[in-house]
Amino acid sequence: MKALAILIAASVLSLQAQQPPQPQAEAPAAPAGPLTVQITSPLGRTGMTGPVRVVARVVAPKDATLSPVQFYIDGKLVGEDKDGPPYAIEWSDENPFEKREILVQVADSAGHTAKDTIELKPLEIVETTNINSVLLEPAVLDETGRPVNGLTDKDFTVTEDGVEQKLDLAKPDTVPAIYTLLVDSSQSMSRRIDFVQEAARELPSRLRTNDQVVVVPFSKRLGVITGPTKDRDTIGGAIGAINAQGGTSILDCLAQAAKQVSRIDGRHIIVLITDGYDENSFLKFDQALDQVKATNATVYVIAVAGVAGVSLKGEDLLRRLATETGGRSFFPAREEQLIDVHQMIASDVQQRYVVTYTPSNQKLDGSWRAIQLSTSDPKHVIKVRSGYYAPAPPPIRPQIELTIKDLKRELIDVSPDDLVVIEDGVEQKIEGFEESLTPVNIMLLLDSSGSMKNDAEAAREAARNFVKALPAKDKLAVMTFADKVVLQHELTTLREWSLEAIGKYQATGGTALYDALNEALVRLKKTEGRAAIVVVTDGKDENNPGTAAGSVATFPEVLAKVKDVGATIYGIGLGAKVDRDTLEKVSAASGGEAYFPLEVSSLDSEYKRIIEDLRRRYVISYTSTNFNRDGGWRRVEIKSKRDGIAIESKGGYFAPEDK
Repeated sequence: MKALAILIAASVLSLQAQQPPQPQAEAPAAPAGPLTVQITSPLGRTGMTGPVRVVARVVAPKDATLSPVQFYIDGKLVGEDKDGPPYAIEWSDENPFEKREILVQVADSAGHTAKDTIELKPLEIVETTNINSVLLEPAVLDETGRPVNGLTDKDFTVTEDGVEQKLDLAKPDTVPAIYTLLVDSSQSMSRRIDFVQEAARELPSRLRTNDQVVVVPFSKRLGVITGPTKDRDTIGGAIGAINAQGGTSILDCLAQAAKQVSRIDGRHIIVLITDGYDENSFLKFDQALDQVKATNATVYVIAVAGVAGVSLKGEDLLRRLATETGGRSFFPAREEQLIDVHQMIASDVQQRYVVTYTPSNQKLDGSWRAIQLSTSDPKHVIKVRSGYYAPAPPPIRPQIELTIKDLKRELIDVSPDDLVVIEDGVEQKIEGFEESLTPVNIMLLLDSSGSMKNDAEAAREAARNFVKALPAKDKLAVMTFADKVVLQHELTTLREWSLEAIGKYQATGGTALYDALNEALVRLKKTEGRAAIVVVTDGKDENNPGTAAGSVATFPEVLAKVKDVGATIYGIGLGAKVDRDTLEKVSAASGGEAYFPLEVSSLDSEYKRIIEDLRRRYVISYTSTNFNRDGGWRRVEIKSKRDGIAIESKGGYFAPEDK
């Protein structure tokens, strides 16, 4: 089965798109002043649909008078903010699959101007499939080293990690090959450069009609690449233009070249021509070998003695490099031996079989799978790659919603540069950061137990004001709870439903607080997008006489669902008898907050704080360094690099799970 995963590429670049209006040419340029503007949101795409809030931070002298802060998308003015900080506009990102440039600019009364730009890279859709087929290209030789012809699928047996596999195909090779001539052009090869060029020039004359060649000179880095091409003059010209100079990074360049040419469809053969002296590579041998194996390229080595010959260590590594990728290594001492070398490479490549099978192990885990291939004749010598890397699983890209406040609990502006994200003790790289303006599904839970009777009218009025103040795009459901939980109406944007339900509010009975929270979480789990619960109560979970629990659900069950659902919970506890501990714990576990007004007359201000909190929540996204899709809980800490900042979130997420 195919699965779609949206990869969110988030990086901050300063690229100029279509420019906003510029000052007239005759106006003198104002001197640079202490005026700056910085775009703080969004700094990438998170994959969430809906409007985006573009936010900028402006720093200016205290006595400066600022022009309206202007916001441009791809050079087009889309909004201005002249109301003071935070400077922001809402913008609809209608097509997240196209690149967009955001530019914000401002001027002050002294003539100073400042601007900031970021690029939003397009979302990429990547198909992740099962492991359809593994291709092997074995050369089969008899005891004398001659190719063995005429074998069929009945003659081959293949095992993967010790488990026998069912062959899909086994036949003589007819697949065209892409030959990459990776030619060492470092200073150590200077005395043998003519020999090197001759070694590279000879091979193309022995290729089949549909084979192609890529010429890649290298020293400390890859040189100018030629091809793929079938034109021998082009190949010869590229080889003739090679000059010996600079240091040598054999392993780095081999791994890089293998990765680049693997993007070309076809069977890949790398012919490495070098003296084996590697002075500058950063990669270790095993690292380079793994990267070459990952491209399924077969490496043939022609070791040419340079200024200092071929070292014993270099010879050993070159032989191993060829053997473990299914190729061969050659150490010609004289020019006339090159003809035989190229003939053997061409024959070795051409006189092979194509063997394919669909692995019984379809798990996408990026692991190395060892392959053993044999024929019905134990005397046969088989040259084939030793295995392959399974495809890696799709990346896990969590989106964590959070609030950022100062120590007085006031909302403040930050940028991702102020934050550190740590998942299970490992620091992560922030890729997306924006204010979350997508609609919210809100469950309003009203305690209708008998203890609320004296404050019923004031509670109704405060709830009505809350409903009227909600953004029109947010959906709301009203639920009351006493001895039982009653859903007054489903999630809707029709505010008259909510106002009608609140008008019928009556206070009587016990307090089934846990059942109400549990039921709200169950319903919100079935919804898409952001979710929140606002629960208003003046007591604790108990029956009407106050002699036993009021709910069937338990508090630990509710806490477990909080993590699973991801809804933000805001608890409002009225009066002195409220269960503060329960409301604080359930709110903190969800990344929300609990409020404890002593009088019902204070409900209006608490509702307003909740609405502001919902409007000023951020979303951080990143690619997890833990790619295991095990369904486990990942603990996420978000810390501030600045003092005096409090950050609240739900504390983590559940990893996806392979089914």
